[in-house]
Amino acid sequence: MARPLTDQEKRRQISLRGIPDLENVHELIKGFNRHLHFTLVKDRNIATPRDYYSALAHTVRDHLVGRWIRTQQFYYESDPKRVYYLSLEFYMGRTLQNTMVNLGVQNTCDEAMYQLGLDIEELEEIEEDAGLGNGGLGRLAACFLDSMATLGLAAYGYGIRYEYGIFNQKIRDGCQVEEADDWLRYGNPWEKSRPEFMLPVHFYGRVQETKEGSKWVDTQVVLAMPYDTPIPGYQNNTVNTMRLWSARAPNDFNLKDFNVGDYIQAVLDRNLAENISRVLYPNDNFFEGKELRLKQEYFVVAATLQDIIRRFKTSKSGSPSEKKNKKHLCLLQVAVQLNDTHPAMAIPELMRIFVDIEKLDWDVAWDLTRRTFAYTNHTVLPEALERWPIKLMETLLPRHLQIIYQINQKHLDNIAALFPDDMDKLRAMSLIEEDGEKRVNMAHLCIVGSHAVNGVAEIHSNIIKTQVFRNFSDLEPGKFQNKTNGITPRRWLLVCNTGLVDVIAEAIGEDFVTDLDQLKKLNDFVDDKHFLQSIMKVKQENKLKFAQYLEKEYNVKINPGSIFDVHVKRIHEYKRQVLNCLHIIHLYNQIRMKPNAPFTPRTVIIGGKAAPGYHMAKMIIKLITSVGDVINNDPVVGDKLKVIFLENYRVSLAEKVIPATDLSEQISTAGTEASGTGNMKFMLNGALTIGTLDGANVEMAEEAGKENMFIFGMTVDEVQEMDKEGYDAMSYYEKLPELKQVMDQITSGFFSLKQPHLFKDITDMLFKYDRFKVFADFEAYVKCQERVSKLFQDPIEWSKMVLRNIAATGKFSSDRTITEYARDIWGVEPSNIKIPPPSEPLRVEGLTS
Repeated sequence: MARPLTDQEKRRQISLRGIPDLENVHELIKGFNRHLHFTLVKDRNIATPRDYYSALAHTVRDHLVGRWIRTQQFYYESDPKRVYYLSLEFYMGRTLQNTMVNLGVQNTCDEAMYQLGLDIEELEEIEEDAGLGNGGLGRLAACFLDSMATLGLAAYGYGIRYEYGIFNQKIRDGCQVEEADDWLRYGNPWEKSRPEFMLPVHFYGRVQETKEGSKWVDTQVVLAMPYDTPIPGYQNNTVNTMRLWSARAPNDFNLKDFNVGDYIQAVLDRNLAENISRVLYPNDNFFEGKELRLKQEYFVVAATLQDIIRRFKTSKSGSPSEKKNKKHLCLLQVAVQLNDTHPAMAIPELMRIFVDIEKLDWDVAWDLTRRTFAYTNHTVLPEALERWPIKLMETLLPRHLQIIYQINQKHLDNIAALFPDDMDKLRAMSLIEEDGEKRVNMAHLCIVGSHAVNGVAEIHSNIIKTQVFRNFSDLEPGKFQNKTNGITPRRWLLVCNTGLVDVIAEAIGEDFVTDLDQLKKLNDFVDDKHFLQSIMKVKQENKLKFAQYLEKEYNVKINPGSIFDVHVKRIHEYKRQVLNCLHIIHLYNQIRMKPNAPFTPRTVIIGGKAAPGYHMAKMIIKLITSVGDVINNDPVVGDKLKVIFLENYRVSLAEKVIPATDLSEQISTAGTEASGTGNMKFMLNGALTIGTLDGANVEMAEEAGKENMFIFGMTVDEVQEMDKEGYDAMSYYEKLPELKQVMDQITSGFFSLKQPHLFKDITDMLFKYDRFKVFADFEAYVKCQERVSKLFQDPIEWSKMVLRNIAATGKFSSDRTITEYARDIWGVEPSNIKIPPPSEPLRVEGLTS
């Protein structure tokens, strides 16, 4: 007996979540019971909620498998150009709900679980996040995989299957404590190991020069075991593959070294090899030159390139008969995108394969290599750029260092011919840095070894071209491009904000899911009071739901009528969580000074992880939690102002907080945030942005109109001018009484009574060596926040601005970003072909014509 549908569920059955067919519900229940019995070896009497989640996940995966196999068959038969996205991070989050949405079976699963007496939302909450990334870079890779599958590209994500992902953050006594993220403890129903494709990866050894050329000998071997995860496109039957490598010791590992018979120790030492894929490095925008990290970077590219070449050689294009006719077809069939410099060793590795193994002439190999690779730069912060010590590389990868030297020599010969006697230019453009310890500049290697280089927002790409890599851009201006980042509307709207989806779909239809530009049609409803009220109602429902979550988790009663002012991202000085904190204290001082004056209530929610070794970031967390403790327990404040630090911010928590947000904080110093993607998620979900003209904020203001955002602070040019003249923090402190009051409170120990000097490191930084000029933007930020409070008092005008923002998010779909990569860099064309489901025959000719 099917349960009666609520009004909201009736609206939802437009089809976005799939209409439950009773026959499909029955089949799904059968599959669920089968997996509970045969896969998990349980019955309903002893099964736990986790067993139910696992049975549902396996049942949903069953719907993927036929399509997954069919997609790979289709690629083999049609033999398109393959795209490979190489990334050390894929921040996937949870998989179950996203898969149900993309397959169009969410309502069927919901109904099946209801008939079994289970709550599907409770089961979804059991799934561990796959936290194989630090932040924006890893989450971007995940969004890109979704878009590549939705656009029908023959694309593969390649990375590392870290046993431990980004650490779990606990807040104890207001401080961050890290705990290991044992995300695989209960198994992973979404992955399939492929031991038959296990590959050797070599380290150490020496180079032997022979008549046949250079040989890399006496190496240590580690095996790379692939684990495949299906990546479904949105309701197009395409299922692509993310292949993650896990390190395994070969069976003879170390045994040959133990002639004295210490067999036990030899087996224990296998851990040394397997440590390569043990843990994700938890640094965001910071380079730490550790040997294990370089091993990880080479491990993933060595295994991946072997796999790419194996797939090419077994494809129709790579068959011996084809190769005779088409000498260099490889370059037409393979595109490799390097997600930042982390996979940069792919460039010398492919050269080693072509020259040492395939015996290609150097110039032919170099031409092929450059045409194959493209490089995405993600940061301009100098401390984030990778520079590997020559000594380390010489020990770990001696042949690759030789190849890098050879690449560099030919590159410098070219520069010298164009700019004779310009030693400064040679030094600036060399792949080898010689100031102090000799190092390989990995960004320079990527630029020289790629046919395309891109930044991730217009402003960032311009900074790359005119400042950071200006010499290279002047030499090859056509190589440098912009590809503004995007987000997948499937996860960041359909999955996380069904209420808003229903309202939008009722107004403009469903096509916006795969064509986000359709949201422009919402501008027609800006003066429709009924529609604006629907938008506000959804926001209020989301806020109430999140307020209940906060009350349960943090035991703090939240005023759901307050502005939900949210600042969630990695904790870093350049992201300026400190500026937000100074404003919170300023608001607190206003309330204390005039307790009965009108005040727009606010709940300030700050979340994010600090790198474990980043002392200043950890102190910033302690400052925020200390300020929160004082404010949240001051009876004078009541529910006018609350401060919450969101513990363990991650993808699944973002899916809860973003739909409930009124105000999105994007306040980095202009010229420091490459793009940002959180800003786009908030905009799509009906939050207004307070931000600087930095990263993608600039383009968001262009799309929505600057008047529909709260823009403040210095521009990139003004920041650069201040750098020339010198930044004097003390002058702002002396000039601005509100700032002085706030800083005096922190310095005197008002928020740390037991340890008055607790925040000395923060105050010293702000006064003496603040690269990110917090005080310079303080006054403009406070005034801008006053505009926010004023507008929030006018719900209709606020909601009009919200609607104009939602209507302007079309540009920020990762579908648009990937379409640009495909056409401008990879030389492939997106396709709206729907591969026939497994129940129908596959006719490739009709589909590819």
